[in-house]
Amino acid sequence: MDKLQIARKKINQIDSMMAELFCERMEAVKLVAEYKQEHGLPVFDGGREAEIIKNNSLLVADEELRAYYINYLKAVMDISKTYQHKILEGARIAYSGVEGAFAYIAAKRIFPDGIMQSYASFEEAYDSVVRGECDCVVLPIENSYAGEVAQVTDIMFAGSLFVCGIYDLHITHNLLGTPDSVIGDVTTVVSHPQALSQCSDYIKSKGYSSIQSSNTAMAAQRVAESGDKSIAAIASRETAKLYNLKVLDHHINSSNTNTTRFAVFSRVENKNINSAQSNFILLFTVNNEAGALAKAISIIGRHGFNMKALRSRPIKETNWQYYFYVEAEGDISSANGADMLGELSAYCDKVKVVGRYSNETILTDGEE
Repeated sequence: MDKLQIARKKINQIDSMMAELFCERMEAVKLVAEYKQEHGLPVFDGGREAEIIKNNSLLVADEELRAYYINYLKAVMDISKTYQHKILEGARIAYSGVEGAFAYIAAKRIFPDGIMQSYASFEEAYDSVVRGECDCVVLPIENSYAGEVAQVTDIMFAGSLFVCGIYDLHITHNLLGTPDSVIGDVTTVVSHPQALSQCSDYIKSKGYSSIQSSNTAMAAQRVAESGDKSIAAIASRETAKLYNLKVLDHHINSSNTNTTRFAVFSRVENKNINSAQSNFILLFTVNNEAGALAKAISIIGRHGFNMKALRSRPIKETNWQYYFYVEAEGDISSANGADMLGELSAYCDKVKVVGRYSNETILTDGEE
């Protein structure tokens, strides 16, 4: 047997073993996909991929071969993601609003393979997951321009779902008209009150009158159905495509830093998080005694958890009573976290960890 035959025989043996290992790996990938569907997690996890490439590449001592192995790893992970996408095609994702609303855009960015399910309100979308109609729900929790979405915060306090991810969507507003219109035809704009406020400088400079709509996508729908060239909607470019409208002007919002944070809620808490990237949302009420709130905040800080947000909200069922919302960095599932929660219980009537999530992910809004 010559050298070529020996080499080919060895390659065939290795390929046979690799085929078996490939099947084993894909079975594990299937379990990962099932976990992600159950916990409302997207297929792509950039941090996890970077960690795998960094750690596994060190297994190859030969520096020249290491570069090829990194490419091999990337190819294997691309195949794994394709397989996961196929498994997750049937996942049902709830959101509030109509097709083309920013919540819809965020949900499609996070779960491109999911079946989007529209609901009329935050509560209905949230309850669809509680009842098991949908696998997870995407809801806005804060806007950099308008502040917290208090209604969703109240749902967190009263509800049973867990936050398993936070995503930032940059909001860009555009002027959308009928296909045969030009910008000179427009005399009136229609959109959500926040969008109208965020584009107030532009609206004033053009001398437009304005009409309020329940959301930006419904405004676009109204313009499309009316066929009136004098009316334009303020909404996203993606909404223009959905309703066959023309983008008459781009980026008309006054601020370029307008971002909405969306949370993904699921029925099961996500516990598989790198402790170095772990964040959590904590809700609590304090005992009715002097200094209770200050002591609670001190306990959180003393245990090394960096609070990124602290807000109060009135408890609707009880006059002049409040609960507190905290977002913090750190691993609440650690022994240190358990000690912190134990100490808090001495000063708080109610302590609720709404969820754990990795560092926030920035989404694109589809703008070109």
